[in-house]
Amino acid sequence: MANSALEIVGLLCTVIGLIGTAASTGMPMWRVTAFIGENIIVFETRYEGLWMNCFRQADIRMQCKVYDSLLALPPDLQAARGLMCCALALGGLGLLISLLGLQCTSCIQNNDRAKRLVLIIAGSMVIMACICVLIPVSWTGHVIIRDFYNPLLIDAQRRELGEALYIGWVSAAFLFAGGCMFTCCNLQSEEKAQERYVYSRNSSYMAYPPQPLQPQQLVLLPQPQPQYQPQLQPVLSRHPSTIYTNPSRYPSIRSGVAYL
Repeated sequence: MANSALEIVGLLCTVIGLIGTAASTGMPMWRVTAFIGENIIVFETRYEGLWMNCFRQADIRMQCKVYDSLLALPPDLQAARGLMCCALALGGLGLLISLLGLQCTSCIQNNDRAKRLVLIIAGSMVIMACICVLIPVSWTGHVIIRDFYNPLLIDAQRRELGEALYIGWVSAAFLFAGGCMFTCCNLQSEEKAQERYVYSRNSSYMAYPPQPLQPQQLVLLPQPQPQYQPQLQPVLSRHPSTIYTNPSRYPSIRSGVAYL
């Protein structure tokens, strides 16, 4: 029952992380114009994303333009595109595979080991998707911070961290939590199942090969001979008998008859 609850929580975390990854991939707010200087009146904001550039004028109108050439993009942006697409593919495939191994589904029946193996594979794929999200987001953030403090650049070329980067970090955390729940709870169950049937190595049990049965010679044991015990015959006597079966102060009837 506890594993079922953990699997449901891991599934929800994976879904939330996958939605956040898709939103971060499509949003153009990876780099935002940094407003540096004494002029506080700003009429134009520039956004740079993985697929397009956008301009917003006076918070009213927004215009976007898709990049014309892929080869003209900087290397960090090209790598971010590929890694984010890989993250979406791995996360979606891991989510579909995890549905087969949940205990609340009947896709795999009467085989708990196969279900655990499916969930371990799905959890590994979700963790790989988390790594694929974390690398481009952290790399882009590092480049933005490095260029911001670069004295060779003018103020108009400096950028700040956009909303898409924060969404990417949160999505990576959700993917990591979902993958760990899929993997760790099933690894623990597998170890417990093995401990039930594995004997300890320190036991003194030794297996001997079967040996054929051989006929054995019968040995007659001497039986004890019954000892002869003479039976006492009643003897008539004039004297009263002094042997009583029950202790009593009066003589028995046999003694009286014998006395007569």
